[in-house]
Amino acid sequence: MKTRSVIMPLLVAGAGAAIARTMSKDVREHYSFRGKIALITGGSRGLGLIMARLLADEGANIAIAARTQSQLDSAAEDLRARGVEVLPIRCDLTDKAQAESAVEQVVARWGRIDLLINNAGVIQTGPLKHMSLEDFESAMAIHMWAPLYTMMAAIPHMRKQAEGRIVNISSIGGKVAVPHLAPYSASKFALTGLSDALRAELAGTGIHVTTVAPGLMQTGSPPNALFKGRHDREYFWFSLLDVLPFTSIDANVAARQIIEATRYRDPELTITIQARLAVLASAVFPGLVARSMQIVNRVLPRPTGKTGDELRTGWESRSSLSEASVMRPLYEFAKQNNETPSEVSLAR
Repeated sequence: MKTRSVIMPLLVAGAGAAIARTMSKDVREHYSFRGKIALITGGSRGLGLIMARLLADEGANIAIAARTQSQLDSAAEDLRARGVEVLPIRCDLTDKAQAESAVEQVVARWGRIDLLINNAGVIQTGPLKHMSLEDFESAMAIHMWAPLYTMMAAIPHMRKQAEGRIVNISSIGGKVAVPHLAPYSASKFALTGLSDALRAELAGTGIHVTTVAPGLMQTGSPPNALFKGRHDREYFWFSLLDVLPFTSIDANVAARQIIEATRYRDPELTITIQARLAVLASAVFPGLVARSMQIVNRVLPRPTGKTGDELRTGWESRSSLSEASVMRPLYEFAKQNNETPSEVSLAR
């Protein structure tokens, strides 16, 4: 009886929020991205590139920031073919000066910045035994410090404009901690808190902050994730969950949801029904979720010897398991979304 009394108000509140959101979209003015200036970090591949394509199709001018010049060049060519201006910026956003410079380059080019999407990220997968302090520090650097640097650089310009939108791509892992993703989850929790705090502080300035918590998306990104422990097995399980339709979502669908949430100034967006259920379960039944995660941890690959301390990409962790036919869509997604390094062959 007690459980029911807790669940029912949550379900009613959730339904009410969904109805209110739908109704508010009907009555609010449709925000157009045409002519707007957007900076997307991690915009050269994966979800960042997909969002950039959608914004370009609406007529926005796009700046994309990333570390790899070859991927920036191919992404810029892709976006320019859609008839918009593109500014590729090669930088390391974990460096405060470079992050600030990226924002200043956008303002120098177009005179303003209307939309900042903090999407750049890295996934480190493996048992805690093989994770070092450096793994946690690098995750915090890209998921918390880098977004803070870009936001602090962009906010003064948005204040002058009395308008702006900031989107922080966190993760379901920033709401529900997941085994074998300790550095990732810790840093994404930090980004969620930072994003929510800034939303409250910027209320009334014309600057709107949206926190996005996606579940697994079919972007083709697992080959570029980083793995420790039993590399081939960690990569196989992570890739399998990422490619199956009932555990992940089409990345184009997810990207459209993010753009629409941005358009209508939604404070928060959690993508996939699985992710929303996980958040609800964690709030209502934290003990049950904790025990479930312990079971998941026992199913995942066990720690190994010293070789498990080595950090390898998914491309370097492929095996006959990860090259099975069920994985073919993964590499197609990687090709479509600029996730394939030029030096890597898809054939083994």
